[in-house]
Amino acid sequence: MTAATPFPNHLLDDTTRRRLRVRTNVPAIGRLTVHLAALLATGVWVVVSAQTPWLAPSLVLHGIVLVFLFAPLHETIHDTAFRTKVLNRWLATILGTLLLLPAGYFRHFHAAHHRLTNVPGDPELAEDKRTRTIDYIIHILGWPLWRDRITTLCRNALGRVDESFVPGHRRRAVAIEARVTLAFYAGVGAMSWTQGWGEIVLGLWIVPMILGQPFLRVFLLAEHGGRPEVPDMLRNSRTTHSNALVRLLAWNMTYHSEHHAFPWVPFHALPDLHHEIAPHLIDPAPGYAATLMTLLRATRR
Repeated sequence: MTAATPFPNHLLDDTTRRRLRVRTNVPAIGRLTVHLAALLATGVWVVVSAQTPWLAPSLVLHGIVLVFLFAPLHETIHDTAFRTKVLNRWLATILGTLLLLPAGYFRHFHAAHHRLTNVPGDPELAEDKRTRTIDYIIHILGWPLWRDRITTLCRNALGRVDESFVPGHRRRAVAIEARVTLAFYAGVGAMSWTQGWGEIVLGLWIVPMILGQPFLRVFLLAEHGGRPEVPDMLRNSRTTHSNALVRLLAWNMTYHSEHHAFPWVPFHALPDLHHEIAPHLIDPAPGYAATLMTLLRATRR
């Protein structure tokens, strides 16, 4: 395997590195409270808009807030959301279950992605190759995503944990995690069938998650899509300029080059890190729509 370039620590002095790597519980508690409050508000809108023309937009908005719980899941599997490790692990478990992405498995997957960012061996790079406009459309709609998450979960539950990025001594734990996750889903399904929870589960979880996923797909495409397949983390990752609302919902992962160059920096310190290394960033994108259009234009060439 090709190893990624070592972290460009020369861009920061020792004092700045120490300041930026400080972990604390307060920012994550505040950000999580805001995110859950938004989720509650959009969920209430879904309920009160039932049987009205506002149901469709309410489902989409609720879905966007729901799927962007991927951001705190990502932060907690790095163990940088909270200073307290047990808080990171418990929240990651809850969010991973909610998003059909068990936290233990995702932690191994994402560690390999950071170790081999955008070079051969990167599990994200191996997912698919998009060379046509229709490939991007299918990817954004999320069809391959749901197929892969369900098949991977079932395969892991059967004990067939064969991905190279999962260490041999952790495969049994990944299999057990998958079985517990499937048992939870089976329990929710049974309660939906016997207790009449079906409309709640579909209306506040399953359908919004499907409808919101395309927005997260576009967001994630911008992180590495179209970037050079080279072991240089300031070139193979992309920072995308956006507004405060997107930065809030994405837990500052708009600063993605910064995150890959210094993955030990907590989400709340990424704006400061951006300020420190902005002159060294390569081609930051002006926005997500612009990035998507650039990727689509590249397919025509």
